[in-house]
Amino acid sequence: MTRPITEPLPKAYNPTAIERPIYKFWEEGAFFAAKDKSDKPPYCIILPPPNITGALHMGHALTATIQDLLVRWRRMQGYNALWLPGSDHAGIATQMVVERQLRNEGTDRHELGRDKFIERIWQWKEKFGSRITEQHKRLGASLDWPRERFTMDEGASRAVLEAFVSLHESGVIVRDNRLINWCVSCRTALSDVEVDRDKPEMSEMWSFAYPIVDGGEIVVATTRPETMLGDTAVVVHPDDERYKDLVGKLIKHPFQDRTLPIVADDILADPELGTGAVKVTPAHDPNDFECGKRNNLDLIDILTNEGIVNENGAPFAGLDRFEARARVKEALAAKGLDRGHKDHEYAPGRCLRCRSVVEPKLSEQWFLDTTEMAQEAMNAVKDKRTTFVPRHQEHRYFDWLDKKIPWCISRQLWWGHRIPAWYCDDCDGITVARETPTTCSKCGSSKLRQDNDVLDTWFSSGLWPFSALGWPDKTDALATFYPTSVLETGYDIITFWVSRMMMQGLNLMNDIPFSRVLLHPMVRDQDGNKMSKSRGNVIDPLDVIEGITLDALIEKTHGLTLPPDEIKRAEKYQRLNYPNGFAECGTDALRFTLAAYTGQDQDIRFSVERVEGYRKFCNKIWQAVMGFSLPNLQGLAVEDGVPEPSTLADRWILHRLREVIEGFNKGLEDFRVGDATQVLYHFFWDELCSWYIELLKPVFSGDDENAADAGRKVLRHALDVSLRLLHPLMPFVTEALWQELPKPEGSVESIMIAGFPTVADGRDDPAARASAERLMEVISTVRTVRAEYNVNPSAAIPLIIKTDDGDLGSLLLDNEHLINALSHIDGLKIEPAGGERPGGCATAVLEDAEILIPLKGVVDLDAEDSRLEKERSKAVKDIEYAQRKLSNEKFVSKAPPEVVDKERSRMEDSRARLEKINEAIVRLEEVKKA
Repeated sequence: MTRPITEPLPKAYNPTAIERPIYKFWEEGAFFAAKDKSDKPPYCIILPPPNITGALHMGHALTATIQDLLVRWRRMQGYNALWLPGSDHAGIATQMVVERQLRNEGTDRHELGRDKFIERIWQWKEKFGSRITEQHKRLGASLDWPRERFTMDEGASRAVLEAFVSLHESGVIVRDNRLINWCVSCRTALSDVEVDRDKPEMSEMWSFAYPIVDGGEIVVATTRPETMLGDTAVVVHPDDERYKDLVGKLIKHPFQDRTLPIVADDILADPELGTGAVKVTPAHDPNDFECGKRNNLDLIDILTNEGIVNENGAPFAGLDRFEARARVKEALAAKGLDRGHKDHEYAPGRCLRCRSVVEPKLSEQWFLDTTEMAQEAMNAVKDKRTTFVPRHQEHRYFDWLDKKIPWCISRQLWWGHRIPAWYCDDCDGITVARETPTTCSKCGSSKLRQDNDVLDTWFSSGLWPFSALGWPDKTDALATFYPTSVLETGYDIITFWVSRMMMQGLNLMNDIPFSRVLLHPMVRDQDGNKMSKSRGNVIDPLDVIEGITLDALIEKTHGLTLPPDEIKRAEKYQRLNYPNGFAECGTDALRFTLAAYTGQDQDIRFSVERVEGYRKFCNKIWQAVMGFSLPNLQGLAVEDGVPEPSTLADRWILHRLREVIEGFNKGLEDFRVGDATQVLYHFFWDELCSWYIELLKPVFSGDDENAADAGRKVLRHALDVSLRLLHPLMPFVTEALWQELPKPEGSVESIMIAGFPTVADGRDDPAARASAERLMEVISTVRTVRAEYNVNPSAAIPLIIKTDDGDLGSLLLDNEHLINALSHIDGLKIEPAGGERPGGCATAVLEDAEILIPLKGVVDLDAEDSRLEKERSKAVKDIEYAQRKLSNEKFVSKAPPEVVDKERSRMEDSRARLEKINEAIVRLEEVKKA
């Protein structure tokens, strides 16, 4: 059998020594490969395609961890499991990166020309686009790499072409002149989900008067005074008594030679808001646009695509929109029409890509009518054909789709899927075709030019679950794996992506794209803040895996394209929070941390210290196998099946295996990843290592060879099952150690394809659990007393147990050798409950027994009293010091919040320590009095 690591494994856990060789072993063995045709049940997850411009961040690491966990789990359960990789061309993001490079070279895309510019992007993609693929491999992702796709590869491009033409033929894609979201920085249209309207900002509500032609005035208010250059009416409510006589009259535009009507409208105007009169700019506000359609108002576009006032905005033509805002206010004030202003909070709408304020603007674009598609997508979830976990996140899906907003799918970019529409220069005909046409479909002219625009990136991403499997061809992969099993993603892209895939899958495939949507939380920093480069709290997963010094961290920060003040702020954060950089933790520790964090309703507060803690868990696993078990398993003959137990400890661990297997599988079925992870952590560390291995040591060193041989077989079995349970979470360390375990003849080559444990790998023995837990309770109580009274580890202490429970007494006497080995006692006496107690005993009361431990002659009670008083004095001083700092207003107001929080945490820790010391002093006094 081929082994992934030919050299002897190191004695100490060293992720660097094992991870790359093991991943190479997996790839060369084609262990990630699924089959297009198979008798096994299919299981498929499509990797959400990361942008080619990106580098792996902690959100990607979380996604990869959870998806790999699910795929490895199902693969080991015998499914034909496909995890399909790919990347997204990321239209705007990629074009911006390459345009920035061109600017640095003193040129731009227009000087290059479209074809040369696209060629330049492909060159950039070939050079940098594979970074995230290599980073996924470092995370241990078992993706079927030979199937890797790209949203602009030949197959995906053909799918996009077919989807567009098919939807156009069915009448749901149309070209129209409508109000859209326009980004003046990115110079492109945006869909509604690409605009951030969730963050209110302070602005001002500015009031001014329109002179009425027949005399008098009408006062309106706006946050965007420059838009009055495109006003075509003022509306009032038809029932507003203040304005009934003004409806139908004309008002004079103060800067232009035209008049505007006063119109009655019961939808836009509200008598209870402001003056009750509303200025209407149909070409620059969505509500005004609808009002304009209702009242047949003119549409006057006053802005260029660059955000400059055009000739329709005379006399302010040529001014930037924000400069025009200030100049319009000044000019109105000069004419005596200023009626004051007040502070006003509102969300202006910002481009999610560049954060520029988005302009509602009239533009001829391509739109996809979502009315029927959105309803079908909602019905699929209402009918439970597709389910969301957690369920309450469905509201984001329904809230968005219920609006049935036409989707603006065209973008004014060069990089992307070019729209397959050709315009005729001899007529107004538009030809939409799967292949480049030679003549106009309307007049037959050969004078055709293709639309310069490209499709929204999310249009191609919405086809991903079936285009990545070969659609529009009827491939075996498509027949086997569609609908896919699971979509695992973050709740933040339900509107961007999940809803689009549901609509397009149901429309083009007549079926849902996935049966379950599993939503993981967002990854934030340790204080709950969003991770951002300017804050300095973004953590590169590879830095945690491989380790990095503080100087190297800061050097990376200085390499970012950020303003100097943001670089300085980021560096300050890193020096304060990561003074020693990050220690090498390895992939398994990072994966286990991310999985352990994952609850269904809470965002993750990521802490590198917690990863370092789980690195210790990796080392615990390593030492349990390499340090203790393997030396005791040399020459062991292994047979298939569950070994026969000999001791109570054997019976107990086999029963617990059954319970843990059942609990872990149920946790993953219910997508309670964090709970399932903790089940394994608790079992391996607290039960297998802390108890079972310790209970085996006296058996291995004893005279009962049959018990020792049975114990070795049970230990090997427990480790084999545990490593297979842990493998989907911690693939590298489990593969390395599983390869070392003795195994039956004919075992598979890798743990990856070994069967996932079932309840048949354990034993149903609840009586063993009950007895073992009683025994461990007694041992733990004796250990606690020894620790509380600072008993010398080498000192044997007598143990008296008073109980009327005969079964308990027999259990303890039968296992006296184990109690002695694990808690170092000097004889065990079982006495009836009640009666006299020896003097100077520490006592502990259990449910049906009392434990007595005579301490006189074992512990110097006066010296122990003195030691506790010294500890008490130190704890009091620590509390007083923290209180002085926290009562210093200057410290609390000027120190960084995280520093103040740490000081508060230290004070609370000192208070908890003081409480424990006081309790120990009271117990000691009771012993001295006894």
